[in-house]
Amino acid sequence: MQALVRKTQAFIAALLIAAGLGLSALPGPAQATSITDYLENKLVDWLFRGQSFTPPATSYISLHTASCSDSSTGTEVTGGSYARVAVTASLANWAGTQSAGSTTASSGTGGTTSNNGAITFPAPTANWGSITHFGIFDASSGGNMLFCAALTTAKTVNNGDAAPSFAAGALTVQIDN
Repeated sequence: MQALVRKTQAFIAALLIAAGLGLSALPGPAQATSITDYLENKLVDWLFRGQSFTPPATSYISLHTASCSDSSTGTEVTGGSYARVAVTASLANWAGTQSAGSTTASSGTGGTTSNNGAITFPAPTANWGSITHFGIFDASSGGNMLFCAALTTAKTVNNGDAAPSFAAGALTVQIDN
């Protein structure tokens, strides 16, 4: 049963968000492994309980200085020109599950996608602190966190640093564990 639920989540999440992210000014690859309770509930209600759910047309990538989890958004960076980065859901923006950089419909077996292009945050005009986690939201501010995970290595971002950027293919989201 658990395998079926995981495969179902993979299918639905692929429909909802084919999201990937990697940060060049931040340490390289990051992988989302936590689907939030919010998204889990929406997926179960949609797939099994006949409730409507409209997936976001755009995902918003966030940076955090304290741990987020499936039930908590942690502490998102604020101030100093920080803003979430919008990434539209499309085959061009997110790789298919079969290979990094793919722009065709998913046909792989690992349930993993990644960003096809760089995702660049604004240049910091104040110290942002030690970035330890990233999130994927359904809104540019507030909204609902869909995924969250720790960066492979924390990165301190200070006033005057280059704009933090996830390189193409550096941030991955794996649905099928």
